[in-house]
Amino acid sequence: MDELSVKFDEWERVLRDTVPAKLQADYREAIAKFLYWLRAQGKTASVAAFKEHLAWKQSYLPAERYEVRRQALRWYYHHGRKLPAETTARVSCGGSGAPPAGAVAAASARPVPDEYRVFGMNDVPTRGAADLGGPPWERALVARIRELHLAWTTEKTYRQWAWRLVRFSVPHPPETLGGAEVRAWLSHLSVQQRVSVSTQKQALNAAVFFLREALRCEPGDFSDFVRSNKHRNVPSVLTREECGRLFAGLPGTTRLMAELMYGAGLRLTELLRLRVKDVDLERLQLAVRAGKGNKDRLTMIPRSLAARLRAHRERLRALHQQDRAAQLPGVELPEALERKWPKAGEKFEWFWFFPSRNLLRDHRSGIMRRHHVLDATFQKAIREAAARCRFDKRVTPHTLRHSFATHLLEQGTGIRDLQDLLGHADISTTQIYLHTAQQTGVGIRSPLD
Repeated sequence: MDELSVKFDEWERVLRDTVPAKLQADYREAIAKFLYWLRAQGKTASVAAFKEHLAWKQSYLPAERYEVRRQALRWYYHHGRKLPAETTARVSCGGSGAPPAGAVAAASARPVPDEYRVFGMNDVPTRGAADLGGPPWERALVARIRELHLAWTTEKTYRQWAWRLVRFSVPHPPETLGGAEVRAWLSHLSVQQRVSVSTQKQALNAAVFFLREALRCEPGDFSDFVRSNKHRNVPSVLTREECGRLFAGLPGTTRLMAELMYGAGLRLTELLRLRVKDVDLERLQLAVRAGKGNKDRLTMIPRSLAARLRAHRERLRALHQQDRAAQLPGVELPEALERKWPKAGEKFEWFWFFPSRNLLRDHRSGIMRRHHVLDATFQKAIREAAARCRFDKRVTPHTLRHSFATHLLEQGTGIRDLQDLLGHADISTTQIYLHTAQQTGVGIRSPLD
């Protein structure tokens, strides 16, 4: 007896069109985790796999969260079955759908054939490489974003805002949108949805890009829309003692990452994208490449971390040699550099300084390769360590950067020097830390003290 296995590559696009906005995030999370579980288990999306996954989730999830997962997977199965017959595959009901014993190990031991280097082990494009958009206006937007080589996160953000603008402007066709519709939408975000200044500014940038680059029309002047109230949050900061407690609650490499982020004042993406060549342990200098605003800068490496960083680099050398022995593709490089030096990604100096333990598919090309530690993985580790420390404040990885700036001010570092270390374009951004410092280097004290 055969059972239909659902193959639903376009589920995210269909989800945006058919699921209420308030449920989309929960559905997306549930489906993404189910697909990750399928890959890890070597299974296909059969009825038996759906039931097994849900039974596992029911064993530990609260009833409300489990019900959301169940509804999300029912939606995935129902809409996936509506696809043409050629998009489904027959699998035997005699087993779990997993490959024969030893097949996975044998496959991983073999060199990766050249034909698989484009789209991964099943020669199927990844979501990033295959998802070119649905309607013509979205396809035009995606094409223009990729022509300009914008970041993957920028593509996701701009597409999300474009969909929100299009839905708000119904019944106007997307191709006829202009400045009037955008101004009404921006005012709606401020008045009805009460978004922050930065969120409204991001929406404005996305809308202007959409109109100018995808629809090829001039958006006009946006001076008359209702702007959100400007507000700057004072950052949350840990004391030195609290930083020590947080580091003590982190294991191994995660602790080294957190200490380096605090000791060098790095942003999260700057930490994760470090490469071996950027960490100069002889001069105790850290090179931040293509940071915020696509700017490079130098910052310090704490002397107390030098020995541990050197030992970590030697462990990386062994992992790099293991990847080369398995003939895996080199690590991701900036696109222009990858075209100029196609083999540079295989060299040790370009290897990630904090690589992921598992291989992942490149979101653009679909190549299975070694990526750096995922931001969500590190964020979760910091969040859980903060919970164990029972801090009465919100702690994220970026809190370590705030703490770095505050503690330097407290010990007398000049604000101009701090601006250079943090990579701020405007000193007014750096001045926010004058409010978080308990006692600044210029000697300001409370009159009560």
